[in-house]
Amino acid sequence: MPNGLRVAAAWSWRAIAVGAALYLLLMGAAYVAVVVVPVIVALLLAALLQPGAAFLVRHGWPRAGAATLMLLVGLGVVAGIVTLVVEQFAAGYDDLASQVGEGLDQIQTFVVDNFPVSQNQLNDIIANAITSAQDALVNNRDTLTAGALTTAATLGEVLTGFALALFTLFFLLMDGRDIWLWFVGLTPVNSAAYVDEAARRAWRTLISYVRATVAVAAFDAVFIGIGLTLLGTPLVVPLAALVFLGAFIPIIGSFLAGSVAVLVTLVAVGPVKALIALGIIVLIMQLEGHVLQPLLLGRAVSVHPLAVVLGIAAGLLIAGIFGALIAVPVIACANVAGTYLSRRHQGRRPPEPDTRRHRAAVANRR
Repeated sequence: MPNGLRVAAAWSWRAIAVGAALYLLLMGAAYVAVVVVPVIVALLLAALLQPGAAFLVRHGWPRAGAATLMLLVGLGVVAGIVTLVVEQFAAGYDDLASQVGEGLDQIQTFVVDNFPVSQNQLNDIIANAITSAQDALVNNRDTLTAGALTTAATLGEVLTGFALALFTLFFLLMDGRDIWLWFVGLTPVNSAAYVDEAARRAWRTLISYVRATVAVAAFDAVFIGIGLTLLGTPLVVPLAALVFLGAFIPIIGSFLAGSVAVLVTLVAVGPVKALIALGIIVLIMQLEGHVLQPLLLGRAVSVHPLAVVLGIAAGLLIAGIFGALIAVPVIACANVAGTYLSRRHQGRRPPEPDTRRHRAAVANRR
């Protein structure tokens, strides 16, 4: 048998085994998504809040107190942002509705003046569209009712996941290192030091990624919000909040959030200012991609843009919006940890993690 065929066969069955293992892992994670998703969210939030908790512990705070304070700080920030967005949306809704009405009238006038369509024909088209929408609602009443029940069940899952994420986040902030050392204690003795060092590097990468993403998202939201305010766009605060959230999905999220802002500007204040808004958003995105991200991330999260786009696309197909959100940090952490493990013998052996206390605790419980 040719040697090339043997090598190809060896690679093939190993690739099939790894692919099957990954498939089973993803299927298992999807089956318990109500647990897996909150834990991943807690890990991302812990990467943002853990340095603050560690700072407090170094200055004499008990670990439980430091974890509680940082958890309250995180909840306070989120609650403040949500409250501000809701209040601004409620306050600006009437103004937006009137501006949208005027904008639609201007669009109708533009269509009638520049296209071979009369006002009566345009009115008939709009009336037919409204009638079709009403008929669709009546004909799909059962489907909508079932969807409402599904939404109620989903709301229950969201509340459960929120509580589980808070619970997990608290213990990650308080005992994250001890929890990890317990897992390290389950690995072979000769591999424990390398596994621990790979995880430490991946964790530092995740912290750098989350910090940089928050800073970039805040930069985008503030300056795009200022630009929309100068243009007279309504609902600036909700749009800025949307831009902030969209920045957590690199490239795609910022593009979609900016498109919504341009669309609102187009409908509310006209096409000229919408073009100006588009120019402002493109300029800020260029500053983000070529200045802020390289400056803040540096080599800590070295992932090629093609890998970012493909990873987001794969995450979107596998797990929807949540998959797109975590795709880049997963790729970055896997890249750092995998690179270290593949070259682990080229440098000094890392210090052995102290897992004796955790193994003893498990043995005493038996």
